[in-house]
Amino acid sequence: MIKNNRLSKEQYANNFSDIHPPFETKDAALVEANRCLFCYDAPCTKSCPTSIDVPKFIKQIATENIKGSAHTIFSSNIMGAGCSKVCPVEKLCEGACVYNLMEETPIHIAKLQRYATEIAMQKNWQLFQRKPSTGKKVAIVGAGPAGLSCAHVLSRNGIDVTVFEKESKGGGLMTYGIAAYKVTPQFCNDEVDYIVDIGGIDVKYNIELGKDITLAQLKKEFDAVYLGIGVGVARQLDIPGEKLEGVVDAIKFIYEIRANGFSTVPVGDKVAVIGMGMTAIDAATQAKRLGAKEVTLVYRRTEAEKPCTDVELDIARLDGVEVIWLAAPQKIKGARGKVKQLVCSVMQLGEPDASGRRSPVDTGETFTLDVDMVIKAAGQVPFEKLVGKLKIQNTKGKISIDENCATNIKGVFAGGDAVNGGKEVVDAVQAGKDGAAAIMNFLFHAKKQS
Repeated sequence: MIKNNRLSKEQYANNFSDIHPPFETKDAALVEANRCLFCYDAPCTKSCPTSIDVPKFIKQIATENIKGSAHTIFSSNIMGAGCSKVCPVEKLCEGACVYNLMEETPIHIAKLQRYATEIAMQKNWQLFQRKPSTGKKVAIVGAGPAGLSCAHVLSRNGIDVTVFEKESKGGGLMTYGIAAYKVTPQFCNDEVDYIVDIGGIDVKYNIELGKDITLAQLKKEFDAVYLGIGVGVARQLDIPGEKLEGVVDAIKFIYEIRANGFSTVPVGDKVAVIGMGMTAIDAATQAKRLGAKEVTLVYRRTEAEKPCTDVELDIARLDGVEVIWLAAPQKIKGARGKVKQLVCSVMQLGEPDASGRRSPVDTGETFTLDVDMVIKAAGQVPFEKLVGKLKIQNTKGKISIDENCATNIKGVFAGGDAVNGGKEVVDAVQAGKDGAAAIMNFLFHAKKQS
């Protein structure tokens, strides 16, 4: 049965407490920082999409220069505090740590990054001084990681920025689409405030492109436009029964938890989650922590091909989530308009294609799960209709840009998930930096060269 308020306040607080708690003391952080070998040409820095100088910021912690450490991090990644909580570091910086080659525990880079950046935010250290205004104005659509990163770089360089955000809060998927035990809504609010406190950034909420404002208006009123609209349309399963009561989108499910609180979001007794990406894991673990008795992840490929990391999958398994591999949803059965069963096809891997990848093939066999809730987490697709109306070149909704982050419309740039279809937060931050550099080149150099 689907219902809300299954647990006590204490149980909710415990279930959604910080899954990666910070260092308890300064000495603990210093001990960890002094484990670092401070590698030359460090592989951890190379593996970071924003190229944070990891040995430098850790050395600064080791010498108790916390302000300098935070500056080093924020210089490369203004959302370094949030990324320290949500980045899949096991496949990025920590996964590249040389200690892995020695069969030793890698340096806890993310925890050290969190240590320095949270102190900076708590003390409200503004580590960058905005240059005098150039008189140039740039519009940014989307206050997610790409948009905020772009805005901060532009503002630091004296450009006046107006950000248009369709939601009532900034942060994008950081605020609305990530499990609450990784990063709280309050932290996301604090991070957005910290970023815009540099000045020169005006965020206008509840304004949607194509509805409340047009691209033509933005082009007329601003010297350049940056589109950081992300992705957000849930991929549909296109199977019978998808419209039954109890079938929900994972992003909407997580959004409701983030926006309205744990006790207000209904969850079933027996829940099936379709997919195996980070969003699927977040949906599954949160369903369990909301009080679901049984949660099962259903994925059409094998464990070797899963898009989530081993660390994420381990979190789900430790929460008691079951996993069924090589299974694809065929149809959802219901009674009186409500979900009752999920019928799945048994899959097997077919012959390798030209790239060597083996696609799953239906064996013709099926099995049935008794469920009262199905959460769809088969990925998100770009805003194809919106992008089409904007007359921007795209591939199935993914905005096409050149090497300078420029679209086919002069003065309009884009980046982040709207371009790549959906990657990590840290990738979006770097896309915002790249976009800002391209816009500054367009505003101050391109005309002189022509």
